[in-house]
Amino acid sequence: MKLPIDTSGMTFLAAGPPEPVLDFESKAPKVDEHGAPLHSVQVVALNDGGAEVISVKVAGQPNGVVQGTTVKITGLVATPWTMGDRSGVAYRAEKIEATTAGRSAS
Repeated sequence: MKLPIDTSGMTFLAAGPPEPVLDFESKAPKVDEHGAPLHSVQVVALNDGGAEVISVKVAGQPNGVVQGTTVKITGLVATPWTMGDRSGVAYRAEKIEATTAGRSAS
């Protein structure tokens, strides 16, 4: 079940640059159902109650996203998962775009 997340009252900061999502076994880049390469971006999600670092997958290369960039996330959904005795939440977005210039990684 995909659960949509209302991001209107949240601020997101990129914790690092986008990284290609690789298949665990073959190490080949993963693609979405349309053949676009998947990327993962770690973001700090800020709201009134605090902050949390989450990893968000998106199809395509998010342009202008570097560490420290404020980003806009469109179409964010959370998908709970369970595998054996492990469980968690996977995050996926329709789009991630830089809204401010970030500092360069040094």
